[in-house]
Amino acid sequence: MLLSKQKKNQNAKARRLLISINVLGSAGPIRFVVNEEELVTAVIDTALKSYAREGRLPVLGTDISSFALYCPHLGSDALSPWETIGSHGARNFMLCKKPEASNNTTGVEDGVGSRSGNSTPLSRRGSGSWKAWFNKSLNLKISTH
Repeated sequence: MLLSKQKKNQNAKARRLLISINVLGSAGPIRFVVNEEELVTAVIDTALKSYAREGRLPVLGTDISSFALYCPHLGSDALSPWETIGSHGARNFMLCKKPEASNNTTGVEDGVGSRSGNSTPLSRRGSGSWKAWFNKSLNLKISTH
């Protein structure tokens, strides 16, 4: 019985990961230990709480549905909130705020242009730039000596 208990403890320790999460716009990563079977949503929740507890800037809030977790090794697609954090074998992640859906209506409901004759919808300044920055940062290679 004692031997099986020791094996369980060893397996539990082997399944824990030290992960590093970079937050877009923050000075440095957040590091903490998680079980590799934790869901991505739970990891985002823990990251947001740690970030707030440390008093980091910019202030992010606590709404986990407003954030997406990315793995640099997988490209520019966000991890599914319902997959486990250890499913890809990665330990470095990036936390980004999801882009807000823009409700920029210019008075155009029937497909006819607005009074000024401009039929293009207004866009937010800098919209989409975080994704371009993220993709560019994935291509950077840092050599260590």
